[in-house]
Amino acid sequence: MATTTTKRKPVFVKVDQLKPGTNGHTLTVKVVSSKPVKTVSIRGGRSAVLATRPSRIAECLVGDETGTIIFTARNEQVDLMNTGATLTLRNAKIDMFKGSMRLAVDRWGRIEVTEPANFEVKEDNNLSLVEYELVNVVEE
Repeated sequence: MATTTTKRKPVFVKVDQLKPGTNGHTLTVKVVSSKPVKTVSIRGGRSAVLATRPSRIAECLVGDETGTIIFTARNEQVDLMNTGATLTLRNAKIDMFKGSMRLAVDRWGRIEVTEPANFEVKEDNNLSLVEYELVNVVEE
């Protein structure tokens, strides 16, 4: 019994709508800056030949006309993060790092280079500079 699934249209959000602990975001952003953080060698598998494959990480400031946020690019994502490039991030999630928000796309998401967008990035509203604190609420 074959069932056909209908694909939903993506709902694009703006940077200023992102909240801590959320995921499944689709947004169009421009890369403002990109700086490599580190390259780590990871030992692969339990095979007799221990192959090492480097893991590259870069922190990139991305944004749209509503604000900016730091995007953590990993491995082949680093190559797409050229200053001035316009990207569509699909199924992006918000990770918390030292109390501040970071945008990331894991293996379930996708990064696509698109045609240049016609908006100016609002650099004075950086959501990664806002520090959050986890508070436990006791219900009585």
